[in-house]
Amino acid sequence: MTNYKVLFLDIDGTLLRPDGTIEDSTKKAISKVQAQGLEVFLATGRPLHELDELAKELNIHSFIGYNGAYAIYKGEDIFQEPMKSSTVMNFLEIAKDNQHEVVLYTNNKNVFTNVDSGITTEFMHKFHLHKNEPYSPSVNSSILGMTLVNLKKDDPVLYNNEEGIHLSQVNVEGMRHCYDVIRDRVNKGYGVQAVLKRLGINKESSIAFGDGMNDKEMLQNVGESFAMGNGYPDLFKYAKHRTTKVTDSGIYNGVKMLGLVN
Repeated sequence: MTNYKVLFLDIDGTLLRPDGTIEDSTKKAISKVQAQGLEVFLATGRPLHELDELAKELNIHSFIGYNGAYAIYKGEDIFQEPMKSSTVMNFLEIAKDNQHEVVLYTNNKNVFTNVDSGITTEFMHKFHLHKNEPYSPSVNSSILGMTLVNLKKDDPVLYNNEEGIHLSQVNVEGMRHCYDVIRDRVNKGYGVQAVLKRLGINKESSIAFGDGMNDKEMLQNVGESFAMGNGYPDLFKYAKHRTTKVTDSGIYNGVKMLGLVN
């Protein structure tokens, strides 16, 4: 059996059910693999400064956040990769012209173009965001990630003029009008590669679970990749395995497939 060393877990739709809770089987799976010496990373589009409660509940101390722009191993920074200021300003201008909202993430706060709108309040509630401020141009050089909010079906093409950038629809019930801004060079796969290199772990000893298209690169850069049963349909071809849904012990059944739990 392969000597697995590290497990990367997406959060929304993978670790968390649609109601924001975690299945007991998922907690059990994480605890069991930790007891076998695997390091567990949360690998998410979310800002890392909002994960304290979840991390404490699961006894997790290592993270890849902002869709691969920032990684922490047991409290130590591995890297930070802010977006180009020109990209940030370009996307803000397009959003303003098309009545879209933008959420921008620094390493210590969430910045909203319209902090008081109903759709923004819903976003904050859904993703448990608390360190929120209105947008100011002073943050442009320290943005680690962005989410575009209130897009209609045909709106993503409006943002296609920026080379090396693509949008990934948020695969969360009620939030599919939201799109994460993903860099071709800096993404969860980049984060996984940096972590494996930093820890001296080979690709074959790594495992990852995801459900959205922002997980594609992560699943391509590990030895054992699992797409959740509730995953975005286009994701399945990038995963080695397909497990059950987040509401049906998806993580537990996946690690069981690898012989890590009974």
